[in-house]
Amino acid sequence: MNIKEMRYATGMTQKEFAERFHIPIGTLRRWEYGESTPASYIVELIAHELPVDRKMMKTIEDGKGNTFYYNKEAGYLVDRRGTRIFVQVDLDGVKKQNLILYIEDLFESYYEILNKFHQDCRLDKTEDIIWS
Repeated sequence: MNIKEMRYATGMTQKEFAERFHIPIGTLRRWEYGESTPASYIVELIAHELPVDRKMMKTIEDGKGNTFYYNKEAGYLVDRRGTRIFVQVDLDGVKKQNLILYIEDLFESYYEILNKFHQDCRLDKTEDIIWS
């Protein structure tokens, strides 16, 4: 879940959300429009303040300081940045050592493809290219 999704989940306006979490409104807008990204600890702090049913979330730690959360009922994983990825498989019973590797790889791949998408879109705006 990103900052914008977090705000939507609260039903707050940008102004209300910014005031609630002491974020300059301009900074919040830049985060929501993808012009900049909040530090992962900021997303984590905000996420901890949002109303979430902690009983529904399983914490998965990799021993290197990375924490992921799994909501079995809703079928998604969340990383420290607040990014939510829906998974279509029940993770119960997967060996913990392997599960951590799978989750780390999933999020790493997600961010790599997201960065490539952003690069492609920026390039498309400046170059006369049609991909086939």
